Amino acid sequence: MISDTELNTDYFPDPLLGLHAFGCSCALHSRRRFAAVLAGASAVAALPGLALADGVDVGERSQLSGLVPADQIESAAQQQYRKLLQDAARQRALAPEGHPQVVRLNAIARRLIPHVMAPNLHSTPRASGWRWEVNLIGSKQINAFCMPGGKIAFYYGILDQLKLNDDEVAMVMGHEMAHALREHARERMGKSAVTNGAIEIGAALLGLGNGGRYLANIGGQLLSLRFSRGDESEADKVGLDLAARAGYDPRAGVTLWRKMGQASKGAPPQWLSTHPAGSERIQQIESNLPAVMPLYARADRPNQRYDPPTASQIRQDVRDSRSTTE
Repeated sequence: MISDTELNTDYFPDPLLGLHAFGCSCALHSRRRFAAVLAGASAVAALPGLALADGVDVGERSQLSGLVPADQIESAAQQQYRKLLQDAARQRALAPEGHPQVVRLNAIARRLIPHVMAPNLHSTPRASGWRWEVNLIGSKQINAFCMPGGKIAFYYGILDQLKLNDDEVAMVMGHEMAHALREHARERMGKSAVTNGAIEIGAALLGLGNGGRYLANIGGQLLSLRFSRGDESEADKVGLDLAARAGYDPRAGVTLWRKMGQASKGAPPQWLSTHPAGSERIQQIESNLPAVMPLYARADRPNQRYDPPTASQIRQDVRDSRSTTE
């Protein structure tokens, strides 16, 4: 979870950020409108014949994911995500839906989501019914994630410190979406269940004993879960595919990881603690470009491009925030 020190409101001070409560008409709850729109987009994507079968080759999902109930994981993810947003809102560090960078993230998400059920990606069928959501949290962390069920969060630091262009943002978002689409968290938990013994699995399915406690702790595991190198490579491939179909240049995957490599000098950013970078990773991305460049070549391009946060914008936010609190 995010600590109070990580939710640095001086770094992300927006005068529109404030306290939230359930049942109000604030940005936190008005996001349901966006979720409904994205749910409709994913339903369209699920129709047969609309998605192209070419692109990257990732194969079927691991059968180990079937050892842990998907609905349990998605429910736990939903609860953990809501808690994260509530904590951020209390710290005045949850961006309202009208914030320029939230508008940007939503625009990119709306282009990626219709392609999540492309046949070659072998995404979980459950994704066709997910209520996708994107939020921005005011923190210096270079971090982003997508929880099972389509709950996406970006941290302001990854947009600002790396000065990501839209193509690079699409690479990050597609990569994180891929972890959810390919059920990497569910697979990792399935492997953990096997390690803990078959009796744990049986109890978990019935909600009894130690297995019940295991499932109850799922939400806390989701934010700290470490994926394998294979999971990361697969997420890179799927992310390239999604972004290319959405009209974002997949070659940005190379520039993204070069920026991540520069950012990792000294104290590695949190995103790199679970997303190892390096020349080998860039080489793997480059080796997959021939499979996705044809998708990009025939894709519709975004009608609008967005800028990353600027230093002058941040300084203005600081002045505006201080004037409203004095």
